[in-house]
Amino acid sequence: MIQRAYDAILLDLDGTLVDDSGRVPAGTLAALRSASASGVRVVVATGRSELGAIEVLDQLDIGEVAVVYNGAGLYCPRQGRLIEERILSNGIVRRALDFAERDELLTIAMRGGAKFASPPRNEVEEAALRGLEGLTVVEGPLPAEHLIRLTFFDETDHLDLERRLREVVDTPAYFTSFPLSMLVVHKESKLSVVDLHPPCRGKGESLRVLQEHYGIPPERTVAVGDAMNDIPMLEDAGLAVAMEGSTPGVLAAADRVIGSNNSDAIGELVRELFG
Repeated sequence: MIQRAYDAILLDLDGTLVDDSGRVPAGTLAALRSASASGVRVVVATGRSELGAIEVLDQLDIGEVAVVYNGAGLYCPRQGRLIEERILSNGIVRRALDFAERDELLTIAMRGGAKFASPPRNEVEEAALRGLEGLTVVEGPLPAEHLIRLTFFDETDHLDLERRLREVVDTPAYFTSFPLSMLVVHKESKLSVVDLHPPCRGKGESLRVLQEHYGIPPERTVAVGDAMNDIPMLEDAGLAVAMEGSTPGVLAAADRVIGSNNSDAIGELVRELFG
């Protein structure tokens, strides 16, 4: 019997595991279920909240824990709840919300099971909020305690917005930022996005989860992604795989590049590596 070189695969969602319609391609789904049945740990690692990931986890129907909120949370589909969550300090939240109010930024405050948004002021901002699971628009102050993430939208460059927010927060935290148009459902948007999380290693936390929960070391893990927030897990994994059309930083971090998220490229990879 030939021994496999890897025991787990970490999968980003948007632009990676799911196609542009939000579904897992049929060939990939079958390959992942087969690999899981043979003992391979198939773990989702996403920037989405647990509410945003549930539909895809239901499609997979594998039951493994999922790394959510870019590493700030760990969701268990079997228990239907977060089993790990990091919380932003009250000081960080206060400074960040004051910044958002001063600069008139559309803002979302997230905690386990709920999202709260400031009122959108135009059609562009309304579109940015469309389709977000569990969202409540709040007239008045946003919740400011027990938050896992704060998300800010602006029409300025995302890196500039992140820089300004870092200067205001001025304490350890984990940031991700991107043009909203990177997401297929918002490809016409002119908004930039910055996510503010508690201190963590981003999706690099997924390697810790595999080690702690399943005893699988990083060198026996495959990681697949396409965007900058995937780099922490790609850098730590035994095999780093980039999707076709990935950002330049991801391509530079990858050991190999496969096809499009709209194909069965991941399924073919899984069959090659795990049989």
